Amino acid sequence: MATPVTVYGPPLSTAVSRVLVCLLEKDVPFQLLPINMAKGEHKKPDYLKIQPFGQVPAFQDDEITLFESRAICRYIAEKHPSKGTTGLFGTNPLVKASIDQWLEAESQSFNPPSSILAFQLVFAPMMNLKQDEALIKQNEAKLVKVLDVYENRLGETRYLAGDEFTLADLSHLPNTQYLVEKANRGELFTSRKNVGRWWDEISSRPSWKKVVEMQNAPPQ
Repeated sequence: MATPVTVYGPPLSTAVSRVLVCLLEKDVPFQLLPINMAKGEHKKPDYLKIQPFGQVPAFQDDEITLFESRAICRYIAEKHPSKGTTGLFGTNPLVKASIDQWLEAESQSFNPPSSILAFQLVFAPMMNLKQDEALIKQNEAKLVKVLDVYENRLGETRYLAGDEFTLADLSHLPNTQYLVEKANRGELFTSRKNVGRWWDEISSRPSWKKVVEMQNAPPQ
């Protein structure tokens, strides 16, 4: 029986949940070791050996360690091409390039404003921090422009990189979940016919439902 890979970090982290949903899509056994960041566990020397920036996630597969969530997802999909969802990172160079370009769009265009909004609208109130209304307004405007591009694209294809669910779609799940379910910003997505249809499809996948269950589970 294969040794489970190890993911370090709390499932509430968007980057950690990105890795978890990928592992579930690929049907790869894993163990999750929560890192208590409030207690500074992410800054301890042993942890910094596998995550030099002192952030989450960290990922271990036997002697291999990785620390960037999108790179981890690519690694998982490439290492286990025939397991689970087989087309997650494509099956030929052109499809891989299409997936990569939309992954880059997520990382460079979608993630910055959606991360700021998730922090300001969801995490700041939890941490008793004052919300920055100007920053919220500014990043909503940025996100609207990105989603307008997505609306056009998703009118041409079922998913971002084509007609199959891939890492390009999967990578959008964590931030969008917070904006739709916790931040009362669902209309940004559902008011756009194609984006709304796409979000309904990807958020209904059993893998993501399992991750949401993990996020909502009481701490051990």
